[in-house]
Order: sequence, then structure tokens, then C-alpha cells
Amino acid sequence: MSAARPSSRNARKPTPWIRHGIVAAVAIALIAGGVYFYRKRGADAAEGAFRTVQVERGDIRVAISSTGTLSAISTVTVGSQISGQVTDVLVDFNDPVTRGQVIARIDPKTYEAQIAQGNAQIASARASLSQAQATLLNAQLDYQRKSDLGARQLVARSDVDLAKAALDQARAQVNAAQASIRQQTASTQTTQVNLERTVIRSPVDGVVLTRSIEPGQTVAASLQAPELFTIAEDLAKMKIELAVDEADIGQVRTGQNVSFTVDAFPDRQFRGTVEQVRLSATTTNNVVTYPVVVTVDNSDGTLLPGLTVNAEIEVSKREDVLKISNAALRYKPADDAQSATAGASPGAGGPRGGTGMLDDLARTAASMKLNANQQAAFDTAAEAIRARQAARQQQATQSGGGNRLFGGGGGGGRGPVMVGGAGAGNLQAQMRQRMTDRFKEDFAAFRATLDDAQKKQWDAAIANLVNAKRVQVYKLVDGKPQPVMVRLGASDGTDTEISGGGLQAGDAIVTGERAARE
Repeated sequence: MSAARPSSRNARKPTPWIRHGIVAAVAIALIAGGVYFYRKRGADAAEGAFRTVQVERGDIRVAISSTGTLSAISTVTVGSQISGQVTDVLVDFNDPVTRGQVIARIDPKTYEAQIAQGNAQIASARASLSQAQATLLNAQLDYQRKSDLGARQLVARSDVDLAKAALDQARAQVNAAQASIRQQTASTQTTQVNLERTVIRSPVDGVVLTRSIEPGQTVAASLQAPELFTIAEDLAKMKIELAVDEADIGQVRTGQNVSFTVDAFPDRQFRGTVEQVRLSATTTNNVVTYPVVVTVDNSDGTLLPGLTVNAEIEVSKREDVLKISNAALRYKPADDAQSATAGASPGAGGPRGGTGMLDDLARTAASMKLNANQQAAFDTAAEAIRARQAARQQQATQSGGGNRLFGGGGGGGRGPVMVGGAGAGNLQAQMRQRMTDRFKEDFAAFRATLDDAQKKQWDAAIANLVNAKRVQVYKLVDGKPQPVMVRLGASDGTDTEISGGGLQAGDAIVTGERAARE
């Protein structure tokens, strides 16, 4: 037993190679940890030198804010064409009225008396006509007798002439009596019309908004008809007249959606539609505004005429698009040489530039509700563009040139050609025209399948895509800002839609530089 114990202690001692292995493992772990810590510290320091925002995917809604007043679609002012004392007022504020309904009466006695006088004058004129007709008959008989006697030379020629003159005078008296009857009849009819006007009737179906008269009040109609009532034709349909600033009026179109609130119902949002953009500009304190008429459905009768409206006209709404903060569009590196760190050309679209344009067109096509044949035509054109893009990308990679969606080869590895002044504008216009022509050529078969409304929407989408403003933003890659050219779309004042440049959701875009830490 005593001899076995020493051998047991010797067996538990580690061999030399195990000890060396443990030491080596600890050393490797320490070195790896140090390298990781050093790299992480360096990366954090590099990234911490810049303020960044992430590229996000979401919706952008562009709206124009304005104020206005609610009113009825048609408001009719009811007046009086005659003077007199008001005897009855049959409606009050807010009363519903129908077309032809009696709403007030004016004392008719004056006009009734004038009608009675006119009738008497007509009777007198008719009596005068009867007398003139009797005189005419006698003159005709006298002239006939004297004419026969004169033919036999039994009476003097002068007597025949006198008889003829008396006959003509009798006929003239008959005509005068008939004209007097017509004159008196017309005068009486005018009085009768005025008598009917003593009864004030509603010209439309609607609601009484205002009432300006009381029973016993005298109405004096002279050069201008006095206003008695104001009637809103139909409060189930109302309108808002917004005053839109001249800087925003170019974006407003008929049919755009409008959301608005009123102070009377602060927790409720109402909807309307742009009905008309009027050309009658108004200038107030050197500020030019244009009236925009918005129609509103008020079937439930909640909205009231005269309410002040705070409205937003929805100019455009982009769904599920890439967007970045506007601060990223304003950033420029402090060191201009830094812009060349990635060796990218400011005019290059990046590896996904063409794909971004196709994505924009695909979203437009999706919004057009294409049928199966139209969708197949679009897919065919898109696949042809992608195949051409891939071939040129491969060729450009092999030759060291850039990537283009539309146009020629890689360019032999040459850098971007900088053109200034008027030449830059002409070059950009030529490039836009070439791009537009290429779009028309590539999608000609697809466009031929569209109806007129779809063609208009498609052409507008291509125009917006080609004419979109392009700016350079800086993507943070390995702690360094890399310039990327992107196309700008809709902006809500905080975020802006972007496409192209190979950007994806989650990419970090530089918005500024932090102060150096000591």
C-alpha cells in the first residue's frame, strides 16, 4: 500500500507537451482578443467621426396646406323687383323650402287699383272703337253714293272728294281706337305682372340661410333690387374655396384628394376633391394666390356654411419607396479629396442604377392595373433591358469601363468629362432626350397595348423619371464616405424619395461630420 502512493502522485502530473499546449492556447486567445478589440475600436472610431441616417423603405405623402371657408355649391339671393309694404313673411332662418313655395307677400292694393283703372281705360277705348266703326260705316255709304252720282255727273267732283276724305278719316279713327285698346291692354298686363310679383317665391329647393325683412317693413326697389332672403340650394353638397400660393399652384390638378379639418369638429377629418383651379389670381400684400374650388360630400349634414377649413391637398403619394432624410442631400465632405476615396464617378449610376429605374417603372405599371397581356408585354421589355444591362456590365468589367443602362460601351476606363456653362445644360438635355427615345423604343410594344388613359399615365411616369433631379449622397462604407449618384423623387419636406445608386434599405448615409475628439 505504501509503495503505490508515490506512483499515483506521479501519474497526476501533466506532461510537458500538455503544458506547452495550454500556454499556446492562452497566448492565441489573448492575441485574437487584442486584434478584435483593436479593429473594433478603429472601426467605431471611424464610424463615430460621421453622423449618419439610414435609408428607409416607406411611404411619402406630398401635400399643400391652405385655408378656406365652407359654403354651399349654389347660393341664391332672393330680392324684390317692386316696391311696397311687406305684409307676410312665411319662412324663417334654416327653414327648408321648395321651388315655387311662397315665402313672403307685399301689399298688392296699389297694383290691384292700377289694374282696375287699366280695365276701365280699355273699356273706354273699346267704346271709342265702336263709335269710330259706326262713323266709318256711314262714311263708306256716303262715299259710295256720291261716287255713283259723280260718275253720272249729277254732283260736283268736289263733293266726291270730300266724301273720300271723310272715309279716310273714319278709317284712321278706327285704327287709333284699336291701337289705344292694345296700349291699355299692355299697360294692364304690366301691372298684372307686378301684382304677381307681390308674392315672393323660392326659386330653388334649399334652406334659408338669411332673412333680411320683417312684416310691416317697406321695400323700396329702384336701381337695385333689395335683398330679402339668401337660400342655399343644397347643403348635401358643399364647396371650399382655398387660397393656394403661387409657388404651389403648379402642383394642383383637378381630381386630387383633399383632407381637411374644422375647428367645430377637431377630432374628425373630412375628405374632398379638387373640382376647379381658377385663373383669377388675387394679390394681397405682394402675395399672389389662386382660388382652388374643392367639392365636399355633406350627406350627413355635419358641416355648416361659413366654417373655416384647414386643408391639405394631396399632390402625390408614393408607397413602399426608398427614402432618406433631407439632411443627407445637403452634406458635402469637408475635404474634396475625400470624394474620390471610392474611385466612383459622380455620374455613375452604380451597379443597381438601371435596376432602380426599372423598379420605378414596375411600380408605375403595377398602379395601372394591367391585364395579363399588358403585364406580359411589360415583363418582356424589362427582361430585354436587364439582359442588355448584364451584358454591358460584364463587358465594362472586363474592359475597366463604367456601367450604363442606355448607351454605348464602357468608355475605355476614362473618367467623367466635366462640362461647364451652357455646354453642361445642352449635354444634359441631349442625354435626357436619348434616354427618352430609348425608353420609347424599348417599351413601344408594351405601350401599344395600353388605352388612352394608361398611355397618358405611362408617358408622365417616363417624363418624371428622365427629368428627375440627380444629386450625390455619401454612403458610409468601412468608415469612409463613398459618393453615390441617386435620383430624387417626391419630398414631404422631411424625407425625399430616392432611387438608383445601388442603395438599399438600412444603408448608412452621411449627414455630417462630428468634431474631432482629443
